[in-house]
Amino acid sequence: MLYALVSFSDQIGPLNVFRYITFRTGGAIMTALLFVFLFGPAIIDLLRLKQGKGQPIREDGPATHFSKKGTPTMGGLMILSGITVSSLLWANWSSAYVWIVLLVMLSYGAIGFYDDYLKVSKAKTAGVSGKVRLLAEIVVAALAAWAVMRVGSAGFSSSLTVPFFKNVVIPLGGLFVVLGIFVIAGAGNAVNLTDGLDGLAIVPVMIAAATFGLIAYLTGNANFARYLQIHYVQGAGELAVICGALIGAGLGFLWFNAPPAMIFMGDTGSLALGGALGAIAVATKHEIVLAIVGGLFVLETMSVIIQVASYKMTGKRVFRMAPLHHHYEQKGWKESTVVVRFWIISVVLALVGLATLKLR
Repeated sequence: MLYALVSFSDQIGPLNVFRYITFRTGGAIMTALLFVFLFGPAIIDLLRLKQGKGQPIREDGPATHFSKKGTPTMGGLMILSGITVSSLLWANWSSAYVWIVLLVMLSYGAIGFYDDYLKVSKAKTAGVSGKVRLLAEIVVAALAAWAVMRVGSAGFSSSLTVPFFKNVVIPLGGLFVVLGIFVIAGAGNAVNLTDGLDGLAIVPVMIAAATFGLIAYLTGNANFARYLQIHYVQGAGELAVICGALIGAGLGFLWFNAPPAMIFMGDTGSLALGGALGAIAVATKHEIVLAIVGGLFVLETMSVIIQVASYKMTGKRVFRMAPLHHHYEQKGWKESTVVVRFWIISVVLALVGLATLKLR
C-alpha cells in the first residue's frame, strides 16, 4: 500500500524512500511488532474467556507440562494478524509472490485454527482427522506451487536448484508441484511438531525468516544475484518484507510466550508459519536450503518418524519420547535448557544455510 507513494516521489522527494525494500522491511518489522504489542493482551483475554480450560495437555507427556493447564491456545491469531496487516501495508502488491505466500499462510492458519477449535471444544488432544487435514494442506500447497510455476520464467520456474553448485539446475516440469507440496506441507507440519515448549518454535522460525529474508532480497536483486552467482527471481525481493513482518510479529508473540507462557501459538500459528517458510523457499528457488536452515524442524520430524517406525517394526522405542525435545526433557533437562540449546542449533544451521550463497 505505502509503496504506491513512490509515484509521488517526483513532487515530494523523500517519498522515494518507499522504493527501497530494505526500508520497507524495517517498517514491516516495527509495524508487526507494534501491532502484536497493542492488540496481544486483548486477544489473550478474549481467547482465555472463550476457551475456558485452554489447550488440553497430553496425559502421557512430561509431568512438568501439567502446570501449564489452563493456558489459552490459538495465539497464532495475533501473529498472523500482525504479519498480514504489516505485509499489506509495506509490500509491493504488484508482486505475485507476496499474494502466494500470504494465501498459503492464511490457508494453513485456517486449517490449524479448525484443528485447535476442535481440540479446545472437545477438551481432547486430538483435533481434525489427520487424513482430512493433510489433504487440505496438499491442495493448498499444490495450488501455490502451480502459481509459482505460472509466475516465474518458463522452464526455470519448474526447476530445482542445488546449493553449493552455481550451474546445477534440475528441470522437473509438472513434478515441481509434487516438490512444492513436499516442501510447503512438510515445513508446516515440521514446525507444528517442534511447537511443544514455551518459545521453542517461534525463535527458530524467526531465525529462518531472517535468513530467507536476506535470501529473498539477494535473489530478487539482479545485481546481487549476478555477483553471488545465484539464480535471479524477479519480484522475489518483496518476500523480504513478509519475512520482516514475521520477525516483528514473532518478537511480539515471544513477549507473551516466554516462560511461563501466557498463550500458546497452537496449530493456528505453527502450521501457518511453517507453510509460509516453505512457500518462500519454493518461490526463491531455495527449497534444499530450507532443509538446512530449518534443520531443527527436520530433526524433530525425523525423531517422530523414527520413533513410530521403530515401535511398529520392533516394539521398541529409540527415544524416551518424541518429538526430540520431549526426549531431552525425559532425560532430566530443564525446559529452558532444551529451548536455548535448540535455539543455538538453529543459529548455527542458519549460518550454514547462508554459506550456500557464497560457496559455489
